[in-house]
Amino acid sequence: MRVISGQFGKTSLPVGLLTALRTSSVGCWRFYCDKPSGKGAAAVAAAAPPHTAPSNEQEVRVRFAPSPTGYMHLGGLRTALYNYLYAKAHDGKFVLRIEDTDRERFVEGAADKMYADLKWAGVEPDEDPYKGGPYGPYTQSQRYEIYKQEVKKLMEDGRAYYCFCTERRLELLRKEALRLRQVPKYDNKCRHLTPGQIAERLAKNDKFCIRFKLASKGDEFNDLIYGKIVYFIAQQEGDPVIIKSDGFPTYHFANVVDDHYMRITHVLRGVEWQISTPKHIQLFHAFGWRPPQYAHLPLIMNPNGSKLSKRQGDVQLEHYRNNGVFPQALLNYITQSGGGFGRELLDIDAPQLTDLIRQFDLKKINANSSRLNPELLKHFNRAEIRYKLLHDSEAAERIVREVTEMVRKEFSKDVKNLQLNPEHVRDVLSWSLPRIDSLQDLVKSKLSFLWVLPKPTKQQIIDADILAVLAKNLAAEAEVPEFNKSELSRFIKSFAERNHLAFEKLMKALRSGLSGLQEGPSVPEMMEILGREKTVERIELAAGRHK
Repeated sequence: MRVISGQFGKTSLPVGLLTALRTSSVGCWRFYCDKPSGKGAAAVAAAAPPHTAPSNEQEVRVRFAPSPTGYMHLGGLRTALYNYLYAKAHDGKFVLRIEDTDRERFVEGAADKMYADLKWAGVEPDEDPYKGGPYGPYTQSQRYEIYKQEVKKLMEDGRAYYCFCTERRLELLRKEALRLRQVPKYDNKCRHLTPGQIAERLAKNDKFCIRFKLASKGDEFNDLIYGKIVYFIAQQEGDPVIIKSDGFPTYHFANVVDDHYMRITHVLRGVEWQISTPKHIQLFHAFGWRPPQYAHLPLIMNPNGSKLSKRQGDVQLEHYRNNGVFPQALLNYITQSGGGFGRELLDIDAPQLTDLIRQFDLKKINANSSRLNPELLKHFNRAEIRYKLLHDSEAAERIVREVTEMVRKEFSKDVKNLQLNPEHVRDVLSWSLPRIDSLQDLVKSKLSFLWVLPKPTKQQIIDADILAVLAKNLAAEAEVPEFNKSELSRFIKSFAERNHLAFEKLMKALRSGLSGLQEGPSVPEMMEILGREKTVERIELAAGRHK
């Protein structure tokens, strides 16, 4: 990796500047103390590991670093999953870091929800704010003492400077650039202030931020997915703010400092961050640190081609969880958007996490954006239900219990008429595999006959004696040897002919007696899933003969 950097002149700090910073009124804490004291000192000692390299320099360490400004959607889950897969495929560590420095957009509880979503999906971090780890804290708002130390180094080396420009001046710059059809950017005015001018502004307690001096030459780096990238960042933007006027670090600064201190070796993140990578690499080099390797993941788009959003309800993980989508099915779904796996994965009907780890390959990620295909999610969810029922006895028992509770909740008014013995639930699940997209489909009104014993009706569509004879015939294996849809269709037609019944009238009576519904699966299909015993029981009930 090669980074071309420009030349910077060092500017010495004026006498008394550190004292002025300590006593200035910007924010509730200051970045320039000669050394931290009290709780601050303890935080630095606990949070900042030594600058020496880890004992195993080859260990792969990746991180998922969401901002708690909303809830996790499929794009965030894909980023977390690919980091997890890369770490596990290389016997490395997967780190969760919460980047909560954007206090204006901070959403209370969002970080906890993201962590719960990751655990639900099976993408569990090795180190995180909850279980801790050797390079914590793993929440940026708890790492301010580290940022204070590091920005001080940049200031003393002349790589960062105070900016006293007001919001009004910055807005005027932006409007003028737009008027001239130029790219709006900061003009780096405060880069050229003298030490005396800086001291004078600080003595007045003027509001300030801290900016990083960008190199004027082009930056080149190797993206593990997109290849060589060359970008002249200084031509597109002015010197970036690294410490805001409220005292909080910006994303770019805290991100780089944390990646260094947490020993991150590879950064897998969305392609929207690719344009910021030269800026981050310049910061790494300004500190004298080695940057991680970068791999930028292509965008996942909605089916209509629009971008996903944290505030878009139908792509949030909670939406899928509440609609009966299994975690592994959701993981398999997002792996279909953007690639990253060999063709061997297509031969597996219901890939498991171990399959994804084994097949994952950065080189096979498609650099182009891809759209979600909701039909694939239905396919993977059906496949996951089938896999659990056939190959995972513990999961199968959990599904039986879950379906039982769902039925009790959905048909609570008919609790006395529910058929919920485990054997029946398993039979229903086996029958339903090719017919449902999620377990929730089993409690939809058109399938209520599976669980609710229909109530007898006073209206007789055909004679009760005829129904009693039909029930007796269905109970006899000699009459109906195989109780399946095709055999039942043949028998019902034959029975109608022998008894001189209108076929449509008989089918209407059977549908009423079996389900109490006017629509749903065909009558032979209902009989097949109910089985011989329950079918006979319901027809006898309709005939008024059931004891």
